[in-house]
Amino acid sequence: MIVVKNLGRVDYEATVAAMREFTETRGPDTPDEIWLCEHPPTYTQGLAGKADHVLNAAGIPVVQTNRGGQVTYHGPGQVVAYPLIDLQRAGYFVREYVFRLEAAVIQTLAQFGVTGHRVAGAPGIYVRLSDPGAHAALTGPVDPLHPFQGLGKVAALGIKVSRHCTYHGVALNVAMDLKPYDGINPCGYAGLATVDLVTLGVCADWPTVAERFGERLSAQLER
Repeated sequence: MIVVKNLGRVDYEATVAAMREFTETRGPDTPDEIWLCEHPPTYTQGLAGKADHVLNAAGIPVVQTNRGGQVTYHGPGQVVAYPLIDLQRAGYFVREYVFRLEAAVIQTLAQFGVTGHRVAGAPGIYVRLSDPGAHAALTGPVDPLHPFQGLGKVAALGIKVSRHCTYHGVALNVAMDLKPYDGINPCGYAGLATVDLVTLGVCADWPTVAERFGERLSAQLER
């Protein structure tokens, strides 16, 4: 059974340190956990992050991390989920783990009438800006100059796996000040639109979305 913990609003760097300690000291019988939280305004750079993707930090701290991916933003009104999973014990590999994380986001969005989509080669979940509830799959040729034309990113993903155990995780935008995304190329993509549930017309509060997201993650990540 996965233990789900709601940490509320917590400092980013302190939370990463706690995740790392949990992962480094856990044993073969340590229960898996999912930490749900939100952070004060913080830009985070992944291992592949490039400094020029931070356009204007405007006083928001930029924190280097050991997760995968490029730069992203965390702030109030965003549900950040940190699954601490022993993949070897769970019985699936990293690629399936990522698929399950994205499935949990898609299932959570569906509960609020929003259809989430995967985009090949670009981890995270996207929505159609013109019709967020449309169920039709994304089809047609992708414009290489504008691969996210008509799409907005509602959830970002960046993970770390150490000794078969995961930390870092996935962030779902609920009701945020989206302006800080203008200060970066989100996830390394210039001009990528970033949205939250409120922008998509969903009236839902942080605790409700956090609870449902935690339920879907727990169901997806059980061994």
